[in-house]
Amino acid sequence: MQHREMQRVLAENRHVIDDNTLLQRELTAAKDEIHRLGQVIPKLRAEKEANIRVLIERGLKLEADLHASEPLRAEVIQLRTEIQKLNSLRLELSSQVQGLTKDINQLQAENQQLVGMRADVDGMHKELVEARRAYEYEKKANEEQVEQKQAMEKNLISMAREIEMLRAEQLNVERRTRGLGGGVYGVLNGSPEMRYPGVAYGDGYGSPWGHYDRHGPSRR
Repeated sequence: MQHREMQRVLAENRHVIDDNTLLQRELTAAKDEIHRLGQVIPKLRAEKEANIRVLIERGLKLEADLHASEPLRAEVIQLRTEIQKLNSLRLELSSQVQGLTKDINQLQAENQQLVGMRADVDGMHKELVEARRAYEYEKKANEEQVEQKQAMEKNLISMAREIEMLRAEQLNVERRTRGLGGGVYGVLNGSPEMRYPGVAYGDGYGSPWGHYDRHGPSRR
């Protein structure tokens, strides 16, 4: 039992020795690391300070840039406002363009209708020209007929006057004949062959031209 105990103690001692050796090695490594870190830390501090200075310089530069960009910021705000206005104007113009497009389509449809109406108007214009030409021709023909009627009326009136004068002369001759001689002329004057029908002047001179008065024949 003592031998076993001694063996156990020896084993524990060897284990302690191994741990001690390991700890010494780790301590040496730690010292070496501390020594190395002692050399690295100043470099890191210097680098850190350099980086801090760089960052400070950048911050100062950015601050200066910010102060310098204040006008640009105001300009950017103004540009954003103008962009909003332009967007609203674009929407308004888009609605106007849509309305104009609709109006254009409607006008094109109306123009198509106007083309047909124009063709109808041209046809009506041609018909009007033809009607006006026919009217002028008829008017001219009617004027010629009126002139011919007026000339015929004048001729008829002059003929009626000549007939009236001849009848008056004939009456004068008959009266003188009656005053001169008598019975034979009276018998002849009383015969139906020697009488003129409708001697009275109230029935339009008692002749086939009786319906023509002083103003000529009746006009339409």
